[in-house]
Amino acid sequence: MNALSDFYRGKRVLVTGHTGFKGAWLSLWLHKLGAHVTGYALPPPTDPSLYDLCGLNKLVAGTIADIRDPAALARTLQSTAPEIVIHMAAQPLVRESYKNPVETYAVNVMGTANLLEAVRACKGVQAVVNVTTDKCYENREWLWGYRENEPLGGYDPYSSSKACSEIVAAAYRASFFNPHQFERHGVAIATARAGNVVGGGDWAADRLVPDCIRALLKGEKIVVRNPLSVRPWQHVLEPLSGYLRLAQKLVEEGPRFASAWNFGPNDDDARPVQWIVAKLCALWGTETAYAVEQDEQPHEAHYLKLDWSKARTELGWRPRWNLEHALKKTVEWAKAYQGHKDVRSVCLRQIQEYSEEKAKD
Repeated sequence: MNALSDFYRGKRVLVTGHTGFKGAWLSLWLHKLGAHVTGYALPPPTDPSLYDLCGLNKLVAGTIADIRDPAALARTLQSTAPEIVIHMAAQPLVRESYKNPVETYAVNVMGTANLLEAVRACKGVQAVVNVTTDKCYENREWLWGYRENEPLGGYDPYSSSKACSEIVAAAYRASFFNPHQFERHGVAIATARAGNVVGGGDWAADRLVPDCIRALLKGEKIVVRNPLSVRPWQHVLEPLSGYLRLAQKLVEEGPRFASAWNFGPNDDDARPVQWIVAKLCALWGTETAYAVEQDEQPHEAHYLKLDWSKARTELGWRPRWNLEHALKKTVEWAKAYQGHKDVRSVCLRQIQEYSEEKAKD
């Protein structure tokens, strides 16, 4: 925590997608670190939302606008002059991408291009972290984790749009921000790929843990889709700590870290959907039930893992909370929400606990 505080205190950081689940957690953490945070995003995508519940509009200078609006995006960068840009604005749902594929590509691909064009026109940006997903890989359903040099792909529109976002970032890095010409332009671009995140304040539809929490809060039966699908689950603070560390290294050492990075959990935390649901029910502690959805579901990968050896070796990053602890913290947050507690305080306490856990190494 101290190392991050020393680096981020006073830094100007732009977070796109700051009103979303991961963006709200990141913005709150950056604020706690003493950074001057600017957000750029559409209004919160859910009601309730972590952004509103934490009162982030009072902590973060936000611009409510569309990543597909290049003029508004350029104005925001010019007026705020960020040193670091963390790009998280996205259409983040697989099932939604089947319903609205063109919009998904427009947001996830052209949104990335719009952002990098705005960076080209804005003097002073030193680091850009483009956040994509583990689903950007060509999934071969094998048992070992994907490395950063594996082929990109994507079966569904969401996954392929994120692979496209990776390719756009790589093209801009090679064409306009080439690491070999760093002394001329001074900008280092990296991409970050993480797995399925859990944590308090995620209200997205058609996402496993938010669906479970909603049902538990209402005392309803949980409906489970794809019960045998295995995902690399991790608490939201895990990849966020990776993004913060990566952005720091991009500023401090530039081109050496301008590449793609995986941030995944330990192998033991790649668990099937049904295991997650059963564990959440046990942690909730009252009478609960779940049932498997029998209707045919849109295609999603059955098995997916990440190899994060590169982040461990080069960034000194590794996960700190195992999956059971991550789910415990998610339930802790949900119980606080149910009891009308101050959830911003809960988030800040969990960030502090996570930071202190990291400091032990």
